[in-house]
Amino acid sequence: MTKNTSQTVLVTGATGTVGRQVVAALLRRGHTVRALTRDPEKARTGLLSHFPSGVSGVDVVQGDLTDPASLAAALDGVTGLHLITFGGALFAPLETGPEIMELARKAGVRRVTVLFGGEETPLQRAVEASGLDWTVVQPVEFMSNALEWAEAIRTEDTVREPFTGRLSAMVHEADIGAVAAVALTEEGHAARTYLITGPEVLTLQDKVDALATARGGEITLVELSEETARQRWRAAGHPEELIDFLIMVYRDTPPEGRTVVGTVEEVTGRPARTFAEWAAEHASAFRPDLARVRSAFRA
Repeated sequence: MTKNTSQTVLVTGATGTVGRQVVAALLRRGHTVRALTRDPEKARTGLLSHFPSGVSGVDVVQGDLTDPASLAAALDGVTGLHLITFGGALFAPLETGPEIMELARKAGVRRVTVLFGGEETPLQRAVEASGLDWTVVQPVEFMSNALEWAEAIRTEDTVREPFTGRLSAMVHEADIGAVAAVALTEEGHAARTYLITGPEVLTLQDKVDALATARGGEITLVELSEETARQRWRAAGHPEELIDFLIMVYRDTPPEGRTVVGTVEEVTGRPARTFAEWAAEHASAFRPDLARVRSAFRA
């Protein structure tokens, strides 16, 4: 693989869980980033919250993937394009792929990465038919999903979940961004679908133990019945189709979600980050609110 000199890459979804990691990885590699957003001021605020030292090297530009004509200026001078496949208020699959790819070709874009969203979409099919060098980035469960437990751990020192024996090769979001950044700026990744996992297979107890070590306090794992889990998700407002999907993947996780592959190291040249590393980085999110603890003690 040949490493290129500084390039300009347009990143969509730049303030999202993966998008901001793509931005960070590109900046570390010395490239210039354009962050596409429908609301530039909100995006600048979001980027500043994730990069406290500022967003030097990031140009926030206005555009909307559901309105391809709005992308023309943003694509000018861009060599790489990172795409998400959903857009609009309801996160509907984008149908504008052919128009976006035609604009990208005219602008001289050479490489495109697509974040796989769980199923092949019209935009992904358009990218793969575009004639450009494309790479599909397909991560398994994000380590950041553990943040869903943060409030219960802070307030009750407890995690409640169904199917506690389930396995996951969950991946650090920074490793997803790192793989995408390489594919966007180096040769040798065209027409590839990269399944991205972490370096180990974990049970829920493994995750809970890592979080307990990181925050410096015990956490109890409580197994919920399937019906109790369904009731909890309904109360949270989840639609039935999502609940059925969660039950399916938790009861019998697909092999690709519980099998370690070496993509991160093969593409980036460094080992995949562990969940223990992720937990140490986010330990403060799981520690008790000291003001609440003091108040309860005084009472």
